[in-house]
Amino acid sequence: MRRRTVAIAVGAVAAAGLAAAGAVHVAGGEEPTAAAEDPGATATVEQRDLAKSEEVVGTLSYGDVRTLNGSVPGTVTWLPKAGSVIGAGDAVYDVDNVPVVAMHGDLPLWRDLAPGVEGPDVAQLESNLVELGYEGFTEDDAYTDATAEAVERWQDDNGMEETGAVAVGAVLFSPGPVRVAEQVAAVGDPANGPVLGYTSDRRRVTVQLEVADQDLVAVDQAVAVTLPDGTEAAGVVDAIGQTVSAAAEDEPETVEVAIGVDDQSLLGDLVSAPVTVELVSETREDVLAVPVEALLALREGGYGVEVVDGAATALVPVETGVFADGLVEVASPELAAGMTVAVAS
Repeated sequence: MRRRTVAIAVGAVAAAGLAAAGAVHVAGGEEPTAAAEDPGATATVEQRDLAKSEEVVGTLSYGDVRTLNGSVPGTVTWLPKAGSVIGAGDAVYDVDNVPVVAMHGDLPLWRDLAPGVEGPDVAQLESNLVELGYEGFTEDDAYTDATAEAVERWQDDNGMEETGAVAVGAVLFSPGPVRVAEQVAAVGDPANGPVLGYTSDRRRVTVQLEVADQDLVAVDQAVAVTLPDGTEAAGVVDAIGQTVSAAAEDEPETVEVAIGVDDQSLLGDLVSAPVTVELVSETREDVLAVPVEALLALREGGYGVEVVDGAATALVPVETGVFADGLVEVASPELAAGMTVAVAS
Protein backbone atom coordinates (compact mmCIF):
# COMPACT_ATOMS: atom_id res chain seq x y z
CA MET A 1 0.00 0.00 0.00
CA ARG A 2 1.37 3.43 -0.90
CA ARG A 3 1.01 6.09 1.74
CA ARG A 4 1.99 9.74 1.84
CA THR A 5 2.53 11.43 5.18
CA VAL A 6 1.09 14.94 5.37
CA ALA A 7 1.41 15.52 9.12
CA ILE A 8 4.70 14.91 10.93
CA ALA A 9 4.76 13.40 14.41
CA VAL A 10 6.67 15.39 16.97
CA GLY A 11 9.98 13.91 18.09
CA ALA A 12 13.53 13.22 17.03
CA VAL A 13 12.50 11.87 13.64
CA ALA A 14 10.45 14.99 12.91
CA ALA A 15 13.28 17.24 13.98
CA ALA A 16 15.78 15.40 11.79
CA GLY A 17 13.43 15.57 8.81
CA LEU A 18 12.79 19.27 9.23
CA ALA A 19 16.46 20.07 9.64
CA ALA A 20 17.36 18.02 6.58
CA ALA A 21 14.79 19.93 4.59
CA GLY A 22 16.22 23.23 5.75
CA ALA A 23 12.99 24.20 7.49
CA VAL A 24 14.61 24.62 10.91
CA HIS A 25 17.45 27.07 11.36
CA VAL A 26 20.01 27.22 14.15
CA ALA A 27 20.05 30.17 16.56
CA GLY A 28 22.69 30.90 19.13
CA GLY A 29 21.06 32.79 21.98
CA GLU A 30 17.88 33.94 23.64
CA GLU A 31 18.59 37.65 24.36
CA PRO A 32 16.68 40.43 22.55
CA THR A 33 18.69 42.08 19.81
CA ALA A 34 18.31 45.19 17.74
CA ALA A 35 17.63 44.45 14.09
CA ALA A 36 20.40 45.86 11.93
CA GLU A 37 18.24 45.47 8.86
CA ASP A 38 14.76 44.47 7.78
CA PRO A 39 14.05 41.02 9.27
CA GLY A 40 12.66 39.88 5.92
CA ALA A 41 9.63 37.62 5.59
CA THR A 42 7.33 37.47 8.60
CA ALA A 43 4.13 35.73 9.67
CA THR A 44 1.50 36.30 12.33
CA VAL A 45 1.08 33.92 15.25
CA GLU A 46 -2.37 32.36 14.84
CA GLN A 47 -4.74 30.89 17.39
CA ARG A 48 -6.55 28.03 15.67
CA ASP A 49 -7.28 24.30 15.52
CA LEU A 50 -4.66 21.95 14.07
CA ALA A 51 -5.34 18.42 12.85
CA LYS A 52 -2.65 15.79 12.43
CA SER A 53 -3.53 13.50 9.56
CA GLU A 54 -2.35 10.78 7.21
CA GLU A 55 -3.24 10.36 3.54
CA VAL A 56 -3.70 6.79 2.36
CA VAL A 57 -4.61 5.36 -1.03
CA GLY A 58 -7.93 3.57 -1.39
CA THR A 59 -10.15 2.11 -4.11
CA LEU A 60 -13.65 3.32 -4.92
CA SER A 61 -15.98 0.57 -6.15
CA TYR A 62 -19.37 -1.07 -5.75
CA GLY A 63 -17.74 -3.86 -3.76
CA ASP A 64 -17.33 -7.54 -4.45
CA VAL A 65 -19.38 -9.11 -7.22
CA ARG A 66 -21.63 -11.96 -6.11
CA THR A 67 -23.08 -14.51 -8.50
CA LEU A 68 -26.81 -15.19 -8.55
CA ASN A 69 -27.49 -18.84 -9.30
CA GLY A 70 -30.96 -19.58 -10.59
CA SER A 71 -32.89 -22.39 -8.93
CA VAL A 72 -36.04 -22.37 -11.05
CA PRO A 73 -36.18 -24.87 -13.94
CA GLY A 74 -36.83 -23.37 -17.35
CA THR A 75 -35.21 -20.98 -19.81
CA VAL A 76 -33.92 -17.47 -19.28
CA THR A 77 -36.15 -15.17 -21.34
CA TRP A 78 -35.07 -11.73 -20.10
CA LEU A 79 -32.09 -10.22 -18.30
CA PRO A 80 -31.48 -6.66 -17.00
CA LYS A 81 -28.61 -4.64 -18.43
CA ALA A 82 -25.35 -4.20 -16.55
CA GLY A 83 -25.62 -1.09 -14.38
CA SER A 84 -29.34 -1.57 -13.68
CA VAL A 85 -30.41 -1.07 -10.06
CA ILE A 86 -33.02 -3.51 -8.78
CA GLY A 87 -35.14 -2.76 -5.72
CA ALA A 88 -37.91 -4.54 -3.84
CA GLY A 89 -40.73 -5.52 -6.19
CA ASP A 90 -38.60 -5.30 -9.36
CA ALA A 91 -37.94 -8.23 -11.68
CA VAL A 92 -34.43 -9.63 -11.38
CA TYR A 93 -34.70 -11.80 -14.50
CA ASP A 94 -37.41 -13.82 -16.29
CA VAL A 95 -37.76 -17.58 -16.56
CA ASP A 96 -40.23 -18.76 -19.22
CA ASN A 97 -41.52 -15.16 -19.30
CA VAL A 98 -42.25 -15.22 -15.55
CA PRO A 99 -40.21 -12.83 -13.35
CA VAL A 100 -38.04 -13.76 -10.41
CA VAL A 101 -38.75 -10.83 -8.08
CA ALA A 102 -36.46 -8.94 -5.71
CA MET A 103 -37.36 -8.37 -2.06
CA HIS A 104 -35.37 -7.00 0.87
CA GLY A 105 -34.15 -9.17 3.72
CA ASP A 106 -31.12 -10.83 5.27
CA LEU A 107 -32.38 -14.41 4.96
CA PRO A 108 -32.31 -16.30 1.64
CA LEU A 109 -35.43 -18.09 0.46
CA TRP A 110 -34.22 -21.52 1.53
CA ARG A 111 -37.56 -23.35 1.61
CA ASP A 112 -41.01 -23.19 0.03
CA LEU A 113 -43.40 -20.94 1.95
CA ALA A 114 -47.06 -22.00 2.23
CA PRO A 115 -49.90 -22.05 4.78
CA GLY A 116 -48.79 -23.69 8.03
CA VAL A 117 -45.13 -22.61 7.80
CA GLU A 118 -43.76 -20.36 10.54
CA GLY A 119 -40.45 -18.60 11.05
CA PRO A 120 -38.40 -15.45 10.44
CA ASP A 121 -38.39 -16.09 6.69
CA VAL A 122 -42.20 -15.85 6.73
CA ALA A 123 -41.98 -12.57 8.67
CA GLN A 124 -39.51 -11.28 6.09
CA LEU A 125 -41.84 -12.13 3.20
CA GLU A 126 -44.88 -10.60 4.90
CA SER A 127 -42.97 -7.40 5.67
CA ASN A 128 -42.15 -7.04 1.97
CA LEU A 129 -45.74 -7.71 0.93
CA VAL A 130 -46.93 -4.94 3.24
CA GLU A 131 -44.30 -2.55 1.86
CA LEU A 132 -45.47 -3.37 -1.66
CA GLY A 133 -49.09 -2.58 -0.74
CA TYR A 134 -50.58 -6.02 -0.14
CA GLU A 135 -52.77 -6.26 2.96
CA GLY A 136 -55.48 -8.40 4.54
CA PHE A 137 -53.26 -10.51 6.81
CA THR A 138 -51.52 -10.14 10.17
CA GLU A 139 -47.86 -9.25 9.77
CA ASP A 140 -46.11 -11.85 11.92
CA ASP A 141 -44.09 -15.04 11.44
CA ALA A 142 -47.02 -17.31 10.57
CA TYR A 143 -48.00 -18.09 6.95
CA THR A 144 -51.79 -18.25 7.10
CA ASP A 145 -54.57 -18.58 4.54
CA ALA A 146 -54.82 -14.77 4.62
CA THR A 147 -51.12 -14.56 3.75
CA ALA A 148 -51.73 -16.97 0.86
CA GLU A 149 -54.52 -14.75 -0.48
CA ALA A 150 -52.20 -11.72 -0.46
CA VAL A 151 -49.54 -13.80 -2.20
CA GLU A 152 -52.07 -14.79 -4.89
CA ARG A 153 -52.80 -11.12 -5.56
CA TRP A 154 -49.04 -10.43 -5.76
CA GLN A 155 -48.56 -13.38 -8.13
CA ASP A 156 -51.42 -12.21 -10.35
CA ASP A 157 -49.90 -8.71 -10.59
CA ASN A 158 -46.56 -10.20 -11.66
CA GLY A 159 -47.89 -12.68 -14.21
CA MET A 160 -47.13 -15.72 -12.05
CA GLU A 161 -49.22 -18.79 -11.51
CA GLU A 162 -51.58 -18.02 -8.59
CA THR A 163 -50.63 -20.80 -6.20
CA GLY A 164 -50.70 -18.85 -2.93
CA ALA A 165 -47.29 -20.35 -2.09
CA VAL A 166 -43.80 -18.98 -2.71
CA ALA A 167 -41.39 -21.55 -4.10
CA VAL A 168 -37.64 -21.52 -3.67
CA GLY A 169 -36.15 -19.45 -6.49
CA ALA A 170 -39.22 -17.27 -7.04
CA VAL A 171 -37.81 -14.41 -4.95
CA LEU A 172 -34.29 -13.01 -4.52
CA PHE A 173 -33.82 -11.59 -1.02
CA SER A 174 -30.98 -9.11 -0.47
CA PRO A 175 -30.27 -6.60 2.32
CA GLY A 176 -31.03 -3.69 0.02
CA PRO A 177 -31.20 -2.68 -3.64
CA VAL A 178 -28.63 -4.39 -5.85
CA ARG A 179 -26.77 -3.28 -8.95
CA VAL A 180 -26.28 -5.62 -11.89
CA ALA A 181 -22.55 -5.92 -12.52
CA GLU A 182 -22.70 -8.35 -15.44
CA GLN A 183 -24.89 -10.81 -17.30
CA VAL A 184 -23.46 -14.26 -16.67
CA ALA A 185 -26.13 -16.13 -18.63
CA ALA A 186 -27.71 -15.16 -21.94
CA VAL A 187 -31.32 -15.20 -23.03
CA GLY A 188 -32.06 -18.79 -24.06
CA ASP A 189 -29.73 -20.38 -21.49
CA PRO A 190 -31.01 -22.79 -18.84
CA ALA A 191 -32.25 -20.86 -15.81
CA ASN A 192 -30.94 -23.25 -13.16
CA GLY A 193 -27.33 -22.07 -13.30
CA PRO A 194 -25.31 -18.84 -12.90
CA VAL A 195 -27.46 -15.96 -14.16
CA LEU A 196 -26.17 -12.59 -12.97
CA GLY A 197 -23.28 -10.96 -11.17
CA TYR A 198 -24.48 -8.29 -8.76
CA THR A 199 -23.15 -5.87 -6.14
CA SER A 200 -24.47 -3.33 -3.68
CA ASP A 201 -26.05 -0.31 -5.35
CA ARG A 202 -23.84 2.04 -3.32
CA ARG A 203 -20.19 2.77 -3.94
CA ARG A 204 -17.73 2.70 -1.09
CA VAL A 205 -14.01 3.03 -0.55
CA THR A 206 -11.75 0.24 0.67
CA VAL A 207 -8.31 0.91 2.11
CA GLN A 208 -5.66 -1.70 2.81
CA LEU A 209 -4.31 -0.10 5.97
CA GLU A 210 -1.01 -1.14 7.47
CA VAL A 211 -1.53 -3.02 10.74
CA ALA A 212 0.81 -0.59 12.50
CA ASP A 213 -1.53 2.28 11.54
CA GLN A 214 -4.78 0.85 12.93
CA ASP A 215 -4.80 3.53 15.61
CA LEU A 216 -5.55 6.05 12.86
CA VAL A 217 -9.09 4.78 12.34
CA ALA A 218 -12.21 3.92 14.32
CA VAL A 219 -15.71 2.88 13.28
CA ASP A 220 -17.95 5.94 12.63
CA GLN A 221 -14.89 8.18 12.21
CA ALA A 222 -15.34 10.96 9.65
CA VAL A 223 -12.80 11.04 6.81
CA ALA A 224 -12.28 13.02 3.62
CA VAL A 225 -12.17 11.23 0.25
CA THR A 226 -10.53 12.94 -2.72
CA LEU A 227 -11.46 11.70 -6.20
CA PRO A 228 -9.10 11.64 -9.22
CA ASP A 229 -10.51 14.97 -10.48
CA GLY A 230 -9.90 16.67 -7.12
CA THR A 231 -13.51 16.53 -5.92
CA GLU A 232 -13.72 15.97 -2.16
CA ALA A 233 -16.47 13.87 -0.60
CA ALA A 234 -17.23 13.26 3.06
CA GLY A 235 -16.89 9.65 4.19
CA VAL A 236 -17.42 7.61 7.34
CA VAL A 237 -15.56 4.48 8.43
CA ASP A 238 -18.14 1.67 8.31
CA ALA A 239 -16.00 -1.32 9.24
CA ILE A 240 -12.45 -2.33 10.12
CA GLY A 241 -11.38 -5.82 9.12
CA GLN A 242 -10.32 -8.35 11.72
CA THR A 243 -8.25 -10.43 9.29
CA VAL A 244 -4.65 -9.54 8.50
CA SER A 245 -3.79 -10.04 4.85
CA ALA A 246 -0.85 -12.22 3.85
CA ALA A 247 1.77 -9.70 2.82
CA ALA A 248 4.51 -10.16 0.25
CA GLU A 249 8.00 -10.45 1.66
CA ASP A 250 8.81 -6.79 1.10
CA GLU A 251 5.40 -5.32 2.04
CA PRO A 252 3.74 -4.68 5.43
CA GLU A 253 0.72 -6.65 6.63
CA THR A 254 -2.62 -4.85 6.26
CA VAL A 255 -6.26 -4.91 7.32
CA GLU A 256 -9.15 -3.75 5.15
CA VAL A 257 -11.02 -0.60 6.12
CA ALA A 258 -14.43 0.04 4.52
CA ILE A 259 -15.54 3.65 4.12
CA GLY A 260 -19.05 4.73 3.14
CA VAL A 261 -19.72 7.86 1.08
CA ASP A 262 -23.02 9.48 2.02
CA ASP A 263 -23.53 11.76 -0.99
CA GLN A 264 -23.20 9.35 -3.90
CA SER A 265 -23.96 12.12 -6.41
CA LEU A 266 -20.48 13.55 -5.80
CA LEU A 267 -19.01 10.35 -7.28
CA GLY A 268 -20.45 11.04 -10.72
CA ASP A 269 -20.36 8.07 -13.10
CA LEU A 270 -17.30 6.46 -11.55
CA VAL A 271 -17.59 2.68 -11.24
CA SER A 272 -14.07 2.05 -9.96
CA ALA A 273 -11.21 4.45 -9.29
CA PRO A 274 -8.18 5.06 -7.06
CA VAL A 275 -8.86 7.73 -4.42
CA THR A 276 -7.02 9.43 -1.58
CA VAL A 277 -8.39 9.22 1.95
CA GLU A 278 -7.38 11.66 4.67
CA LEU A 279 -7.42 10.11 8.15
CA VAL A 280 -7.35 12.64 10.97
CA SER A 281 -5.62 10.95 13.91
CA GLU A 282 -5.25 13.89 16.31
CA THR A 283 -6.87 17.30 16.62
CA ARG A 284 -5.57 20.13 18.79
CA GLU A 285 -8.10 22.87 19.44
CA ASP A 286 -7.46 26.56 20.05
CA VAL A 287 -3.64 26.44 20.01
CA LEU A 288 -1.01 28.90 18.86
CA ALA A 289 0.50 28.06 15.46
CA VAL A 290 3.24 29.44 13.24
CA PRO A 291 4.65 28.34 9.88
CA VAL A 292 7.15 25.48 10.19
CA GLU A 293 9.74 27.77 8.55
CA ALA A 294 9.54 30.06 11.61
CA LEU A 295 11.10 27.42 13.88
CA LEU A 296 14.70 27.89 14.98
CA ALA A 297 16.74 25.00 16.40
CA LEU A 298 18.46 26.33 19.53
CA ARG A 299 22.09 25.33 20.09
CA GLU A 300 21.31 24.36 23.67
CA GLY A 301 18.48 22.14 22.44
CA GLY A 302 14.81 22.62 21.67
CA TYR A 303 13.21 25.20 19.43
CA GLY A 304 12.43 28.89 19.37
CA VAL A 305 10.90 31.58 17.19
CA GLU A 306 12.16 35.09 16.48
CA VAL A 307 9.52 37.59 17.54
CA VAL A 308 9.62 40.82 15.55
CA ASP A 309 8.48 44.06 17.21
CA GLY A 310 9.13 47.03 15.01
CA ALA A 311 12.91 47.37 14.66
CA ALA A 312 13.66 44.92 17.49
CA THR A 313 13.65 41.12 17.55
CA ALA A 314 13.71 38.64 20.41
CA LEU A 315 14.38 34.90 20.38
CA VAL A 316 11.59 33.12 22.29
CA PRO A 317 11.99 29.41 23.23
CA VAL A 318 8.85 27.38 22.50
CA GLU A 319 7.43 23.92 23.11
CA THR A 320 6.25 22.30 19.87
CA GLY A 321 3.21 20.11 19.36
CA VAL A 322 1.32 18.91 16.28
CA PHE A 323 2.71 19.62 12.80
CA ALA A 324 -0.03 19.97 10.14
CA ASP A 325 -0.71 21.82 6.88
CA GLY A 326 2.68 23.56 6.97
CA LEU A 327 2.07 24.88 10.49
CA VAL A 328 3.36 23.81 13.89
CA GLU A 329 1.75 24.14 17.31
CA VAL A 330 3.89 26.27 19.64
CA ALA A 331 3.52 27.20 23.29
CA SER A 332 5.35 29.78 25.41
CA PRO A 333 4.28 32.24 28.12
CA GLU A 334 6.06 34.90 26.06
CA LEU A 335 4.04 34.20 22.91
CA ALA A 336 0.51 35.35 22.05
CA ALA A 337 -1.81 35.39 19.05
CA GLY A 338 -1.24 38.37 16.79
CA MET A 339 2.50 38.64 17.37
CA THR A 340 4.82 38.75 14.40
CA VAL A 341 7.56 36.16 13.87
CA ALA A 342 10.35 35.98 11.33
CA VAL A 343 10.06 33.28 8.65
CA ALA A 344 13.02 31.86 6.75
CA SER A 345 12.75 32.58 3.06
